[in-house]
Amino acid sequence: MKHTLQLRTSQQLTLTPQLQQAIRLLQLSTQDVQQEVARMLDENPMLELADDYAPAAFTGDASNVQAVEVAQAPSSDDRGSDEPARDDFGIEAADWESRDRARSIDDEDESYPEHSAGQLSLREHLHEQLAAGALDGRDRIIVGLLIEALDENGYFTQDLAELTELLPAELEITLDDLETSLVQLQHLDLPGLGARNLGECLVLQLKALPEDTPQRDLAIRLAGNHLDTLAAHDFNKLKKLLHCSDVELRAAQHLIVGLNPKPGAEFDHSVADYVVPDVIIEKHKNRWRARLNVEAMPKLRVNRMYANILQQRDDGNASQLSAQLQEAKWLIKNLQQRFETILRVAQAIVERQEKFFEHGEIGMRPLVLREIAEELELHESTISRGTTQKFMLTPRGIYEFKHFFGSGLVTESGGTCSSAAIRELIRQLVSAENTRKPLTDSRMSEILAQQGIVVARRTIAKYREALHILPVNLRKSL
Repeated sequence: MKHTLQLRTSQQLTLTPQLQQAIRLLQLSTQDVQQEVARMLDENPMLELADDYAPAAFTGDASNVQAVEVAQAPSSDDRGSDEPARDDFGIEAADWESRDRARSIDDEDESYPEHSAGQLSLREHLHEQLAAGALDGRDRIIVGLLIEALDENGYFTQDLAELTELLPAELEITLDDLETSLVQLQHLDLPGLGARNLGECLVLQLKALPEDTPQRDLAIRLAGNHLDTLAAHDFNKLKKLLHCSDVELRAAQHLIVGLNPKPGAEFDHSVADYVVPDVIIEKHKNRWRARLNVEAMPKLRVNRMYANILQQRDDGNASQLSAQLQEAKWLIKNLQQRFETILRVAQAIVERQEKFFEHGEIGMRPLVLREIAEELELHESTISRGTTQKFMLTPRGIYEFKHFFGSGLVTESGGTCSSAAIRELIRQLVSAENTRKPLTDSRMSEILAQQGIVVARRTIAKYREALHILPVNLRKSL
């Protein structure tokens, strides 16, 4: 076999560190970007926070954002591919100091409130009640043991017989002792705590009501023996079993509905997750416009003192500072590019969903990522990154960008109706229905067909389940 040398020319994609950082920053949420900025501030002395920059105003002109196309096979998914092989990011050679810089939240303590020191957990509260009671030492110990076995909702789910076997024999705690202590636990402060199931929880709360409460005894029988039948809304069967009238059964049902099925949940002091909107939607001169949220934009600049020191040094140690200076410039530029891309995507969404901002969900139109990508001349994967975990503050609340994308159905007139609008129509039909004769999925399909929107019964059922609306038999009331 003869060895030969051949010369070939080919093109190969290389993701530079700057491009990789731009892709990653666009994918991150605002909170993740803040964490990334905080990390870079700790690691790179060339970066510092700046407080004297005004936010760049959006003019609607996208010509100032340059795009670099990287080859990749197009995706058929309406929401775009998340592969970073082909993307659109502005990587300009312009001087970094001539660009407007991004801004950020100054501190985290404004976004995440701390717990009050006086808040007690469920077990702490019950132990305080136990200490203030009249139980003696042994009974108090056993009740305290049962308190530790409660779940977060205040239920005692462990089998008492199994618990008896697990306890050390030298304690001489019998099953009767545990049953007696469980009753004592159930009579502490909040009614319903220590129940072994939902029915017992409701019965304990009903027994704590005054004896002269109308239909209290009927509600106790109903919750203790026929809760499944009540959940199935089989009212005719309940009237036969309980020998009561519609008025009596309705009063008993009203008592049960007003009870707390999770009495221990009020002691759950978990911190809610807060969302920082990336853009704010406002109406100006009869037109809806998007602007960046200044409080969500990092305020960064290059440290002038270190930059001047670097210019005056020519030794070998300056190479590391030079690399850090370049990283600082990249980060500032890529952050600016990130917010420009998010703002362009947000404005494109707003222009297509103006009826939503005017009329709500019923005005939502079908929209896919490809439509935004074609208008902005960006790839779908870029739009996908620019809409993932990005939020806009509107007069109707805070919405993720992804909320405004969805498929649609063709109407009889030849137009389209978005799935979000159909779900809103279903919600309106259910809210206005006669609860004694609720609408079936077939009937709702017929009503929508009369409005020119042809939707199959199975589609109605799918949307209804997505809205957490119960089936027709469970929506029926007396």
